[in-house]
Amino acid sequence: MKNTDIRTVVGSTQSEIKRKQTLVNRLRASQIPDSELLDNIGLYLTRQTLSRINFMQRIYQMIVPVHGVVMEFGVRWGQNLALFSALRGIHEPFNYNRKIIGFDTFTGFPSVESQDGGGVQPGDYGVIDGWPDELDEILDFHNQNAPIPHKKKYALVKGDATVTLPEYLKNNPETIVALAYFDFDIYQPTHDCLKAILPHLTKGSVLAFDELNTPEFPGETIALREVLGLSRYAIRRDPMSPLTSYLIIE
Repeated sequence: MKNTDIRTVVGSTQSEIKRKQTLVNRLRASQIPDSELLDNIGLYLTRQTLSRINFMQRIYQMIVPVHGVVMEFGVRWGQNLALFSALRGIHEPFNYNRKIIGFDTFTGFPSVESQDGGGVQPGDYGVIDGWPDELDEILDFHNQNAPIPHKKKYALVKGDATVTLPEYLKNNPETIVALAYFDFDIYQPTHDCLKAILPHLTKGSVLAFDELNTPEFPGETIALREVLGLSRYAIRRDPMSPLTSYLIIE
């Protein structure tokens, strides 16, 4: 499923990329039996990936006592949605009310603005054709692998979230957002979706971000500054990662 035509911003050195490719090759050629491969996937987790998983665990634990859904803005391949599904199964397996909803174009950035700094372009961070359908099947596996499998506890919302999120909230006025994870990277959708979910937040809701204070993606910080301000809430960073951060609505 390799596609070298997909454009992303790469911050790794050539030696880091080479070492990572070696591990990728070992995973693709693994001699571990299929019946045991998933149970030994830790062999192929990098330090960076494991720290990201630990961060998702940390912010999920914060919302266990908070009512509402989980929303991710900027799904791409969907790993976070799968992690949130697994974490729900661990921490609150019978909470079928905790729906996990992902928003993405799945074709990359629909447009970019001057606030985005000039380092990205429309179409960056897309996925391969047909991936949303495959992701839906993966998420369905996680749904079936948890209690109360007859209730679908996830949703993929395809399209420009500046349009699809207001439509979703209009069609689902009962929505309370317990956790919103922003990984759009760019200004306009981050700004518009932050503004749209404000009436749906409660005390204890967690807003998490993937690229605050990141020079390559200035638009995310600008959007937060314009919608919520930077001094109104304490923006906490994850000690295991230089990028991920969060704030709690209090």
